[in-house]
Order: sequence, then C-alpha cells, then structure tokens
Amino acid sequence: MNLLALDTSSLACSVALQLENRVICRHEEQAREHTRLLVPMINEVLAEGGVSSADLDAVVLGNGPGSFIGMRIATSVAQGLAHGAGIKIVPVSSMLGVAAQVAETEDAGAVAVCQDAHMDEVYLGLYAAGSDGVPELLGAERLHDQSIISELQLEPGRFTAAGFGWQRYPRLLETNRALLASVSAVSHPAARYLLATGAALAETGAAVDPQAVVPAYLRQTVAKPARPPGP
Repeated sequence: MNLLALDTSSLACSVALQLENRVICRHEEQAREHTRLLVPMINEVLAEGGVSSADLDAVVLGNGPGSFIGMRIATSVAQGLAHGAGIKIVPVSSMLGVAAQVAETEDAGAVAVCQDAHMDEVYLGLYAAGSDGVPELLGAERLHDQSIISELQLEPGRFTAAGFGWQRYPRLLETNRALLASVSAVSHPAARYLLATGAALAETGAAVDPQAVVPAYLRQTVAKPARPPGP
C-alpha cells in the first residue's frame, strides 16, 4: 500500500511516504514554518520515491489534537492532495503517533501522552500496546489540568510519559512523577509513526472523503471569555 502521512499539529512539520515496505521521511521542528515547509517536503519525498500523488492509495493525516493553525495547514493540504488524486484520507490521532514512536523505540508497553493545550491545560491520551503491537487508546483523549492523572494512580509504574505537554508544564510532571515508569524525550509527532495505524484503518474502510475530515480540536474555544468589568 502506498501512503503519504502528514502531521503539522505541533512544532514539528513531518511527512512520511510509504511505498510497500520502503519509508521515506522528512521531519523538521521549526515554529511557525509549516506553511513554508510542508508542500516542499511532500514534493521531496514523492520525488525521492519516484511517484506522484496519483500513485497513492490514501493520505494519512495527523488529525490532532494540537495547534489549531497547524492542524488546519495539514488538513487543507491533505484535502487538496486527496481530492486531486481521487483518493481518501485516513485521520489518525497525532498523539497516537507519539505513543507509537515511544512504544517502538523505547519498548514501552503503555504511554501517557500530553501535548500543550494552552490555558494551563494539556491534551491527554493514554495508550497501551495492542495485539498487533500498534498502540490502542485507553478511554478517550481529553483535556486535563496540572493535577494528578487518575489512571496513573490506578496503575502506578505502568505508563511512560511522552509529549511536549510534560515539558511545557513542569508542575504536571512533578505532580505525577512518582506514578510514572519513565519519562521519554519524544515530544512531537513524527509522520512515519502514523503509517502503521493508517494502513490498518485504511484496510478496515475507515478512510473518509476529503471534505468529510473534521480536525480533532477537543477544545471548542481558543480563549477564555473576558471578565465583566468591576463595579
């Protein structure tokens, strides 16, 4: 299966092309450069692979949660590519990509991913290795403040912490550190780690038409309402 994976939900701008068993990647971590970087990176991996968008079976989209603007950049580009090539999009959680990288490179059986949601909160996703080795979501991804994560209390020492949210909010890590098995340095999603899940979902018919993609914002507002003026 030929797949192109994209993720711009974080500081990282990440692209991966899978041609059967070959994977070609580009990954850069630069703030506010996704618009400039993404399309050239896509062109580079396609050229290196000797294929065009017409040769793809689907586009795998890192669908957040994460940066609102970043998510829209990847979504728009994925929609344009898929529409032009007459193919579908497979939305995959960007946080699952982080969990998949930690599971593969650090042999972690369970991963607690936290990404910066601003407003002193994180996007939280808890994952454990599935029967096929691909991480599976436990419960639902959600917003979480800097308090103790209840699931860690239930199974202390099981989860490895990963994601930029732990770095962004040191108090969150301090509060939960004794409940964690370890802390990974993996902070941002890399597109190559979306491919296995994307391929599995595509085979089960989970791909959607380009216009049907809905980014996983989790938070519906980006700013707290202003307080009314005092008397």
